[in-house]
Amino acid sequence: MGQRDTTSAPAAGTPSGADTPPDTTTQNGTDAGTDTGTGTGTATETGTDTRTGTGTATETGTGTDPRTDAPASRSAVRRVRGVAYRAALRAMFRLRPERIHHLMTGALERLSASPQALAALRSVFAVDDPALVQTVAGVRFPRPLGLAAGFDKDARCVDVWGAFGFGYAEIGTITSLPQPGNPVPRLFRLPEDGALLNRMGFNNDGARSAVDRLLLRRTAVPVGVNIGKSKLTDPAVAAADYHHSARILGEFADYLVINVSSPNTPGLRDLQAVESLRGIIDAVREVSPRPLFVKIAPDLSDEDVDAVTDLAVELGVTGIVATNTTVSREGLSASPGEIAALGAGGISGRPVAARALEVLRRIHRRAGSSLVLVGVGGIETPRQAWERIGAGATLLQGYTGLIYGGPDWIRDIHLGIADQVRRHGLTSVSEAVGRELPWIDD
Repeated sequence: MGQRDTTSAPAAGTPSGADTPPDTTTQNGTDAGTDTGTGTGTATETGTDTRTGTGTATETGTGTDPRTDAPASRSAVRRVRGVAYRAALRAMFRLRPERIHHLMTGALERLSASPQALAALRSVFAVDDPALVQTVAGVRFPRPLGLAAGFDKDARCVDVWGAFGFGYAEIGTITSLPQPGNPVPRLFRLPEDGALLNRMGFNNDGARSAVDRLLLRRTAVPVGVNIGKSKLTDPAVAAADYHHSARILGEFADYLVINVSSPNTPGLRDLQAVESLRGIIDAVREVSPRPLFVKIAPDLSDEDVDAVTDLAVELGVTGIVATNTTVSREGLSASPGEIAALGAGGISGRPVAARALEVLRRIHRRAGSSLVLVGVGGIETPRQAWERIGAGATLLQGYTGLIYGGPDWIRDIHLGIADQVRRHGLTSVSEAVGRELPWIDD
């Protein structure tokens, strides 16, 4: 489990641990992530899927303190790694996205068995800086950027993500029973737009299989669990389905996320309506005391965003994850014919960035400190990450940025945030949340 404060008991069945920096700040919420990716299911891969892939690693050993890094040598090594990653990406992009994902997941599982390899990765990519540490809803986050839901759907790689520098990871989306997801091809790259299109359909091995893997977890990095409605569950009884998943998984999570915003499960987004969402939140809280987040879509109207925000405040939900993927195709570089050929699905990455920021800012202005917000969607640069923090995000998440930027993307985000904290004369990133502080250049 991620390290909790002394007033919160760790979840049963999982080892506890600690990250390197001292705990410096406290806030009242937790994490959640965007469902933009792949995972493992039982569908057979066929078709002419185009472009995706990368991997990650754990939280042991010592990371790099940016205050003592030699800037010149660090920059040179960073450039070499960037060239190498771009070359690897070109090779990976010759294979279908989901094929690459399965290969990388297998490699990461094997990597997680080697503490020495994980420690070596962590020494390169993890940024250990007291300015980045926050305690959110009793859970200690060593860094604000986490892996969004969608990559590690079945908790196969939880001991890996911290070594690549993530401050936490969100697994899932997980459903109460195993399901294969939608037919393949169901994942596509849009490199000109820095985007992915997916219609995965919550392919996963089910809640009990995830528990079996979480029982073996060794990392101290917080792990959230994103739960969704099974495809075959009637929306009228969705609350019972979420209740079942939360009862099985809650004990092994540092926080839970109710996903009612994926566009790839029929009728799921209708559950964002307050009359449906109220019952789901109540059902989950009945069986799990863990910090609870609701993940919403960027395609909600402003009025619906306000309604969900008000409900979350009323029911004492920890926070909101803003946002999931978008069904909009506005502004894409591909031709209308190419876009139509890709078919249905949600788009993550650069095209969702503007609306995700709008939704985040709107929620924060309405709810203030009553909700902890997780900013997700199209974060590509440290400057954009800082903008999300200024708009109200306590925590951040990404997936598509990892695919296109590699693990140095994670490191660059954290170095940039820590640098801005100091340039503004602050001691912790938590002091910048919601303040809309400008980006200070050299």
